[in-house]
Amino acid sequence: MPIKRSAKKALRQNLKRRKRNLARKKEIRQLKRQYLLALKNKDKEKAKEILPKLYSILDKSAKRNIIHKNKASRLKGRLTKKLSQL
Repeated sequence: MPIKRSAKKALRQNLKRRKRNLARKKEIRQLKRQYLLALKNKDKEKAKEILPKLYSILDKSAKRNIIHKNKASRLKGRLTKKLSQL
């Protein structure tokens, strides 16, 4: 455990940030799962409805360094490709 005041504060900040980042990643996973399920069920309208939300969350996460920007771009490309193949 940290001894100095600044180290204690840094620990508190890290825990808060970690919690926020994990929540954002969980949100990405859940939306991605819904999107893939819609594609599996051949529900193109629902998939088209979910995709912009997913784009938005991926872009915001990349902007805030929760995920790497190239990973966000790669995911967006792959998910769009799956929709166009349907």
